[in-house]
Amino acid sequence: MKTFFKTITFIFISLLSISCVSSKNQEGDSIAIMSFNIWRDGKAGKQPLSQTAEVIKKAKVDVVGLQEAKAGTVKKLAEMLGWYHSGTILSRLKILDSNIRSGVKVQLSSGQEAFVFNVHLSHAPYQPYQLLNIPYGKYPFIKTEKEAIAFAKKARGWQVEALLKTIKDSTAKNSPIFITGDFNEPSHLDWTEAAAKKGVHPIKVVYPNSLSLTQAGFNDAYRTVYSDEIKKPGYTWTPLTKVDNPKDHHDRIDFVYFRGGTVQIKSAEIVGENKQNADIVVSPYPSDHRAVVARFSIEK
Repeated sequence: MKTFFKTITFIFISLLSISCVSSKNQEGDSIAIMSFNIWRDGKAGKQPLSQTAEVIKKAKVDVVGLQEAKAGTVKKLAEMLGWYHSGTILSRLKILDSNIRSGVKVQLSSGQEAFVFNVHLSHAPYQPYQLLNIPYGKYPFIKTEKEAIAFAKKARGWQVEALLKTIKDSTAKNSPIFITGDFNEPSHLDWTEAAAKKGVHPIKVVYPNSLSLTQAGFNDAYRTVYSDEIKKPGYTWTPLTKVDNPKDHHDRIDFVYFRGGTVQIKSAEIVGENKQNADIVVSPYPSDHRAVVARFSIEK
């Protein structure tokens, strides 16, 4: 009788193991992507570079698009983390192709491939400041949505067009594709009529460059998870000032975008200085931008 039960138990455990493996294979891969402006090579916040590395470690991600990071700094961070690197991208995953403008091709655990692109778009003119009469460079103050769209297109439209052309020319159809970046421009998903009525933003603006990415089939990771732009503003700019500071305007200008029929968003988080403004807290926080983390599953 004991032998019988041992045999049954063995068979049950074996079947359970096979079921788990099968389920895992069906689920495919996972990947966590981070966009992180480290603020002038991680030096401007008067913190050691190890604190920038600590932010990345605590975020528990696979690939990071860095902004305001020189080649030497990227290399140092890669060495601290024991990761791969190319351009302004750090990757725990093996980089298969680094000869892609502003991007890399990485290998997932199953052997699948994914593309990650990183950008840092022009900082000026900055339309929120123009609309709120906050001096920033020698640019005129403006009053209308039409003016804001025109200035945004002129400042960054060409950069987004170049990015989309690169993606079209260097990626396979339906490949998992991710974009990270400090866009220096808010999203049309945030500056809505509802947000304007609530006084979150001065007026509605259909910002053109986030709209261009949406029209190209990309999804804004944070806003996909949190569709309510008023309850979950997800501010990345800036931990340095208070929300009611008349000389600033808090906003969401750092993004993770994704595209691909097999890519599913699982979660999105803000990394920053305290529990009031971030989901993942690192103190002291070394940057003037909060970071964005998005976690995905990728089916086979």
